[in-house]
Amino acid sequence: MKQLATTLLLLVFMSTVHAQNEDFKTVINKNGPKLGYSPASGIKLLTIAGKKFKDLNKNGTLDPYEDWRLSAKERAEDLARRMTIEQIAGLMLYSGHQAIPAMAGGPFAGTYSGKNFTEAGVAAATLTDQQKKFLKEDNLRHVLITSVESPEVAAVWNNNLQAFVEGLGLGIPANNSSDPRNTASATSEFNAGAGGAISLWPDGLAMGATFDPSIVKHFGEIASQEYRALGITTALSPQIDLGTEPRWFRIANVFGESPDLVKDMARAYVEGFQTSSQEAVIMDGWGYESVNAMVKHWPGGGPEEAGRDGHWAKGKFAVYPGDNLKDHIKPFTEGAFKLEGGTKKAAAVMPYYTISYDQDDVYNENVGNGFSKYMITELLRDTYGYDGVVCTDWLITGDEGETPATFAGKPWGVEKLSNAERHYKVLMAGTDQFGGNNDKDPVIEAYNMGVKEHGEQFMRARFERSAVRLLLNIFRTGLFENPYLDIEKTKEIVGNPQFMQAGYDAQVKSIVMLKNRAGILPVKEKKTVYIPKIYTPVTFNWWGMGTAAKLDYPVDMETIKKYYNVTENPQEADFAIVFARSPQSEEEGYSIHDRKTGNNGYIPISLQYETYIAQEAREKSIAAGDPVIDPDIKNRSYKGKASTASNIMDLRTILDTRKLMGDKPVIVVINANKPMIFNEFESQVDGLFINFSVSTQAVMDIISGREEPSGLLPLQMPANMETVERQQEDVPFDMQPYMDSEKNTYDFAFGLNWGGVINDERVKKYKH
Repeated sequence: MKQLATTLLLLVFMSTVHAQNEDFKTVINKNGPKLGYSPASGIKLLTIAGKKFKDLNKNGTLDPYEDWRLSAKERAEDLARRMTIEQIAGLMLYSGHQAIPAMAGGPFAGTYSGKNFTEAGVAAATLTDQQKKFLKEDNLRHVLITSVESPEVAAVWNNNLQAFVEGLGLGIPANNSSDPRNTASATSEFNAGAGGAISLWPDGLAMGATFDPSIVKHFGEIASQEYRALGITTALSPQIDLGTEPRWFRIANVFGESPDLVKDMARAYVEGFQTSSQEAVIMDGWGYESVNAMVKHWPGGGPEEAGRDGHWAKGKFAVYPGDNLKDHIKPFTEGAFKLEGGTKKAAAVMPYYTISYDQDDVYNENVGNGFSKYMITELLRDTYGYDGVVCTDWLITGDEGETPATFAGKPWGVEKLSNAERHYKVLMAGTDQFGGNNDKDPVIEAYNMGVKEHGEQFMRARFERSAVRLLLNIFRTGLFENPYLDIEKTKEIVGNPQFMQAGYDAQVKSIVMLKNRAGILPVKEKKTVYIPKIYTPVTFNWWGMGTAAKLDYPVDMETIKKYYNVTENPQEADFAIVFARSPQSEEEGYSIHDRKTGNNGYIPISLQYETYIAQEAREKSIAAGDPVIDPDIKNRSYKGKASTASNIMDLRTILDTRKLMGDKPVIVVINANKPMIFNEFESQVDGLFINFSVSTQAVMDIISGREEPSGLLPLQMPANMETVERQQEDVPFDMQPYMDSEKNTYDFAFGLNWGGVINDERVKKYKH
């Protein structure tokens, strides 16, 4: 349970006490909530029957939305009725990514009185010019946070933000959010005394590899405490898409390809984040420890045609050659929407960018899911009864880029509409909120379009309906009573040793041992190991910003030295460990060069290192067409074209290490972000592990025998690229899995421990 935060909240129900922080005051009601407010905001307290209430709209009267004795629903409905259309339009906005402090350049840039952070000489927790504008002028109240300088800075920034908005209009607090921020990277190391760094956990496929929903729930219980201590009340997670298309760019972030495993993981994640415990509860499981979970991506973003991703026009289509949409919906309807606790269902849903191709049999539209009335109203709301917040993925109303591989807006299926028309279509589809939009003007334009078509009464009711949904998530988490943070408590909670240890233990449980020839593992400590350097080619992020190539050790060698003696001479070594990455496709399915040379631009995404020629690919793609940037391309097939992994040198390093070591053991540790082909090197190595971006220390604890491996494959590992081409994007478990030299098959739910193939209760429950 959320014991630490609960302990910190035990004083909430004492008799009325007044306390003062530097920037805000608190008042504790007897048998009622603690109120936090900023004197600088101009609001006063009202005393009614001995109870204290915040007069948020400064009218000297206790209005229903200010009355904490009423239900969240009553308060939200009252406040929605009081809001102007401009205020509701602002509530419908979800900000672009905000770094604290703002960066000087790039996609997360911001200024302070017109200067960048270094030049301005301001505190890191200062609000930027852009933040003040969208909070005050655009009435925005949902803020997406990315990097923070420290937990303390995040907490102070939250208090500055809340004091600023508390003094505006109706005093609606900000609902801050985050993408997953507890993810362990391959180079981060566990340190029990790391106080200040957030706890590090397996994420996506790594969490799926534990096959243990109780670990996921425990993660949610801990991470939600850290989120609340940072001022974050909405998690833009979990990603509960099914990993049925092995080449998909974002498959690393899903729990696996099994509908049953993913639904259980989804339920556990949302329960852990949303459910408050003991005295922290306000009503129905919601309370001061709760973090709203925004599950994504409805109706499942996994079946991308040929693995190309919907962040770009090249991957705008999800396809269903197996007619299997029902499996992709299952994690939502049987997992995230069917909780055992009082919160009942995930607070919010995010549709994916993709066009769920030819799935709309009511309006027969092929438009992105956020624009689709069939997907949002007919299916999600009417068929499955979901009445929570639906928020678009980021930038779906923006214009697309110059090429199908340019990262820009994602208006799939409505490319020819104007910005305001796209907003209107989103609203009419039944969606409540616009991700990545700081500007209220196109929302108001959309409102006026609706008034012209349906009348003012209809559109006012439509806006209020979304406002109530959005406000419920703010009321239920207690922000109207106290959005302020105690900085010392933030420092106590975030990244404390107990939380760090729990995250590390979960990392260890996520690592999968695939091969242990002749029982060479574990390798006793203080033997001598050779670890080759790895060549990393030039890489580019989503925004096209490049990182130079390098030749270096792929892990922190000081960590390795805690376990073994290290040598650079293979002849002196007792054994070798090669740390490699799974094959990487630099262009992810589209080549500008291929297009410029007269072809259609589409190329294969390969899961092997060596050059792959797509002889088994479809002659004709299932979906195609881009009415704006490349209208002449009617077929996205890449049959007969070739692709080579950008990190092919990883394979060469593995094979060269085998030669250098002679008969001495070679262990390979793959850090994977997708399934991969193993037949290029597996027979040449003695030990083989796969992990999904967890710490080197967790891997070394297993290799050295301090821990026993227990992870299981959350996905099939294909025998070859031919089976990848023949599988159907929407169907799980339809590839021929790889069989290794020990006659073990790398199928879903396979893994080894020191005793051999694991066949425990997890395998029996989830093995298809």
